[in-house]
Amino acid sequence: MEFEPVWGVPIAMYLFLAGLGGGAFITSAFSQWMYPESATVRKIGRLIAPVAVAVGLVLLMFDAKAGFMNPLRFALLLHNPFSVMTWGVVFLAVFEVIALVSAIFEIRNKTVPRWLNRTGVAFGFAVAAYTGVLLGVVKTFPLWNNSLLPVLFVVSALSTGAASVMLGSLFVCRSEFERMWNLKKVHFFLPVIELALICALLFITGYVSVPAHDTVASLLSGRYALAFWLGLITVGLVVPTCIEAYPIYVTKRIETGSTSKWLSIGGECGVLIGGFLLRLLIILAALPVTIVS
Repeated sequence: MEFEPVWGVPIAMYLFLAGLGGGAFITSAFSQWMYPESATVRKIGRLIAPVAVAVGLVLLMFDAKAGFMNPLRFALLLHNPFSVMTWGVVFLAVFEVIALVSAIFEIRNKTVPRWLNRTGVAFGFAVAAYTGVLLGVVKTFPLWNNSLLPVLFVVSALSTGAASVMLGSLFVCRSEFERMWNLKKVHFFLPVIELALICALLFITGYVSVPAHDTVASLLSGRYALAFWLGLITVGLVVPTCIEAYPIYVTKRIETGSTSKWLSIGGECGVLIGGFLLRLLIILAALPVTIVS
């Protein structure tokens, strides 16, 4: 019997956008602290954050077959303080408000207060971690029920959030993008850490049970192998890392030519593709453990 996944593309996109929104806000806050003169880069991150999370929530509402048809159904998620979904709703709601207020500050060319910035960063991390915990509490799926998954999703959220901000910067204000040397260094290490976490996650999962082993096999050599190796590993992690490594460790200077610009654009797009595929493959490839009573 072939197992059909409970969740699909809409939920993968929701998890991706929620994490990206948190990561974009954190990137913008980092820019405000390290590069206060880079106003355009900072504004791009502030605008991406609330929009990404809002679009993700709309996808969640459609997938849940409620929302617009029965909005009170989502209010019931707040009645259980011990539920991951309850805490997720709280994190997302508070973060969305903070992100919107911060975006308004930026649009009006006013400095976001330090306390609001720090609170937004805290909730940005909470939202990113929640997207992994949401899957992790489902104990019947070994690939999901792993303590490394929230950590992996946080790292991926930071990477995709930074990629979205830097991609926008390349088109709108490349001069500011070229000055953010420290951000580029951080952005280089995130895919490397992500790759190490993916290897550890699959290695640990593969020894849990037969369904867990089959899950890992489907990614490495089965029906999802092409998307995993070509899409996630190569396009999403290896190529962006190589593109970032060249100016940092080879030339040791910022490249300003048109070829460098388009290589950077390709690398940032690769990170975004990889971030989505990570969540999609983890959802689609997961096989449940059969519970016999």
